[in-house]
Amino acid sequence: MKKGWQIFWHVLFWGCLVSLFIFIVSSNSKVTTVDILVTIGFFSCLNIGLFYFNYLVLIPAYLDKNNYRKYALAVVLTIILAGVVKYGVRVLIYRYWPGLPDSEPLRFWPYFVSSLFASVIFITLSITLQFTTDWFQNERVQRDLENQRLTAELALLKSQINPHFLFNSLNSIYSLAYQRADNTPEAILKLSEIMRYMLYECNDNKVDLTKELQYLQNYIDLQKIRLGKTACVDFVITGEVNNQRIVPLLLIAFIENAFKHGIANNAATPIQLKIAIENNRLDFFMQNKKHVHNRDAAGGIGLNNVKRRLNLLYPNQYQLKVNDTVDTYTCELSLIL
Repeated sequence: MKKGWQIFWHVLFWGCLVSLFIFIVSSNSKVTTVDILVTIGFFSCLNIGLFYFNYLVLIPAYLDKNNYRKYALAVVLTIILAGVVKYGVRVLIYRYWPGLPDSEPLRFWPYFVSSLFASVIFITLSITLQFTTDWFQNERVQRDLENQRLTAELALLKSQINPHFLFNSLNSIYSLAYQRADNTPEAILKLSEIMRYMLYECNDNKVDLTKELQYLQNYIDLQKIRLGKTACVDFVITGEVNNQRIVPLLLIAFIENAFKHGIANNAATPIQLKIAIENNRLDFFMQNKKHVHNRDAAGGIGLNNVKRRLNLLYPNQYQLKVNDTVDTYTCELSLIL
């Protein structure tokens, strides 16, 4: 909160509190206007001054530095001194201020005890304000630190995607080049389009769904080039994809694994990829027949990555079901865009 607003709220609070107190006291017909202005107004200023002396001086000097004994001693001495000052000022005002009604001699101890009670209230208010302010500041700092941690973690997860994808794609193109395939240049061009999207279009937290789906199509086309005429992939998109946005590079890990571990050259069991968009929900379905002896020795970086990103970016907004059997791998993802 800016300093100007802090001053405004402090002035408003004390103005309302003093006005309320004056209104309650003024209901007594025996209390004169002069009595209200001199005693209540003056002593309200003394108590408010006590509040800020503790808030601005004692707490920063002792309590914030964990000098609890010195702080307690300073508070006790301040309260006692405030009680003596209040009593002395009260006696002087009623003795020398013109226009105030005569009153019986003021006894020290009853007035001193009552003034101590008022002082303790204002000291407690200042401590409460300090603790409340510290709590909100600590909460804000913790949120900022958590956001920084999540941002750094997301950046790390995203940085893992490009090398992982590039490694797999280069393996595919190397296979084409090794076979001296005529469509190797086309594969390189597809890879260039894919990398351009990853480098220049994926810097925002979310991208247009149409661009993300085109990216997936380009990847599938690249794999079809590698597999040739034997490629069997059913990729179906239904629903309205315009004006929808999604976190980039979220679905590619599932599709990568389908081509890497699945059988993509059998017309009887093609790789099935289905994306359905309804309102602001995306349903993704993937199923592939597995190669029994094809396992990734490096571990499942892609899937672990996407699961973590889902937890961070779509908390309580997605459902992921994975059915991994001996022969078939099935993945179903329902996501609120």
